[in-house]
Formats: sequence, C-alpha cells, structure tokens
Amino acid sequence: MKKTPIFAAIALAAFAGIAHAGTTTFQSVNSPEGQVLAGQNGQTLYTYAHDARDQSACYGSCASEWPPYLANSSAQPFAHYSFVVRKDGQRQWALNGEPLYFRAGDKQPGDISGQNAGDGAWQVARPS
Repeated sequence: MKKTPIFAAIALAAFAGIAHAGTTTFQSVNSPEGQVLAGQNGQTLYTYAHDARDQSACYGSCASEWPPYLANSSAQPFAHYSFVVRKDGQRQWALNGEPLYFRAGDKQPGDISGQNAGDGAWQVARPS
C-alpha cells in the first residue's frame, strides 16, 4: 500500500525532468534590435518566409548558409514549440509551425546578420 505514493513521486519527477529539458532548448538573448529567440548554444534563430507551415523549404546550399535547428532524439515538443520532419528524417525545431534556423554568419550570441536577408525573407524569431 505504501508503494503507490513512491511510484507517483517517481512518475512526477520523470515528467518534471522532461518539462525542464525544454526550458534549456531555447533562450532569449539581447540583440541590437531587442530580445531575440536563440538556441541552446545562444545563437539567434530565424524563420524563412518561403517555408510552408510545418515544412522546410531550405535544403542544400540554403541549409549550409542557414543551418536548421535540429532536435536531439530525446527532445519533446512543448508550448508553442514543435518539430518539422526534414527530407532526411531529422527533426527540426519549429515555433508555431515555422521551422527555425541559425545563420552561419552569426558568431556570437545576439548577432543578427541574417535579419531581413534574402529581400526580407529571413526574420529573427522572437521569444513567445
């Protein structure tokens, strides 16, 4: 009879660990244009206007310049964050269905070299 509270506590701790894992996947960093969404590495994240909802259009040389923010195998979607499955089967993080990318030219947290690139097709992602 006393095992039930122990099992409940273990299950709650496991769920809390999953929820906490998501909080380190994204962060808000300062940039010259205010707060921007960044990945776990502190680099600014971007969205691409040519993507369809829940689908990436950036492959090949595009993905070399704009690396997708890939999720590790244990990552779980949470809040407004989900996954887009890329052509190669990898999971890419998305915010409200918009795939998220880094800019190869950004070197430090808060760099926003990709803002308005591609005739405005690339935009910094904002914390939700």
